[in-house]
Amino acid sequence: MGNKQTIFTDEQLDAYQDCTFFTRKEILRLHGRYHELAPHLVPMDYTEEPDVTLPLALIVNMPELKENPFRTRIVESFSEDGMGNQSFNDFVDMFSVLSEMAPRELKAIYAFKIYDFNTDNYLCKEDLEKTLNKLTREELTAEEVNLVCEKTIEEADLDGDNKLSFPDFENMITRAPDFLSTFHIRI
Repeated sequence: MGNKQTIFTDEQLDAYQDCTFFTRKEILRLHGRYHELAPHLVPMDYTEEPDVTLPLALIVNMPELKENPFRTRIVESFSEDGMGNQSFNDFVDMFSVLSEMAPRELKAIYAFKIYDFNTDNYLCKEDLEKTLNKLTREELTAEEVNLVCEKTIEEADLDGDNKLSFPDFENMITRAPDFLSTFHIRI
């Protein structure tokens, strides 16, 4: 096509399509958003697969994430280094899982990871307290937070270990009909 600039090879676009819920056009749009965050760092040509990562601070301030109380945990959960620095692949993965097309099961895995603040693969009372405080923007009293967390564990802890494993969490959110509609971001 004459003078049209190549951002990705056809193989790269096929690979992104195969492992995400995006079309080629959406992948190109995501690259545009990634490039806009740091035009001096992110090249327009990805055919040579440059080793570029953007820092957490740039990503959490995107309009799509800026108002989300979990923005830092979201970005950290999708960064390969766990610190929130994201390559384009991490960025695409994040928006793919948070897209409306991602299945409930995949969203549940990442929601659990986001709410697991101490990264021990369980949601303990402290994780639930942090989650609740973020959800309510710390408008509840300590006693109210404590009560909600205790009730949540009491109702959702199927094996009685006083913390929520992933199966406990997954079972709990299957009873939350609005989970899918709230666990997504449009780009």
